[in-house]
Amino acid sequence: MEGMYVVCKEHVEIAIDRFVDDFEDAPDVVDLKETHFAAWNPPPTCEEKGCDKHGEFLIV
Repeated sequence: MEGMYVVCKEHVEIAIDRFVDDFEDAPDVVDLKETHFAAWNPPPTCEEKGCDKHGEFLIV
């Protein structure tokens, strides 16, 4: 989904910068270990190219 990024801890800053560049607003950062969604399952891995670490944070 556009405007949402699931990333590992290492790529949080990159995803925040991308969000700010795209939307000119600060995103919310959601810890996926502490939050569960009834109608959505996050991707199992980080969405940054070449990264196969577990997706830990939702940037939205």
